[in-house]
Amino acid sequence: MGKLVYDSEVTVDFEDRLLAHLQLVIGSKLRRGEGFYFSWRDDPAAGDGRSSIWVHPAHSLRFKYLGSKSIVINRAWVDVLTRAANSSAGLVIVPEPQESTS
Repeated sequence: MGKLVYDSEVTVDFEDRLLAHLQLVIGSKLRRGEGFYFSWRDDPAAGDGRSSIWVHPAHSLRFKYLGSKSIVINRAWVDVLTRAANSSAGLVIVPEPQESTS
């Protein structure tokens, strides 16, 4: 289980595989200077609610992985997450789709 640390105040646990895909999508948006909302379901131990942050290049962001191995990236998942991040609702976590073999 990896961690996303936002502005040194918010720490959220995500599976390493998901975290690697989020890093690509978030990094791409921030490189272009684009801010956006990022929302996720909270862990049941934290109240089982939902959290949302405004991600912007002015805020610090850290991705900390539990494992040391590189993650094989599913481009289809990156595309779905990117479309969500570009929407007015912002980035939300969706299940990983099967990667197209064509």
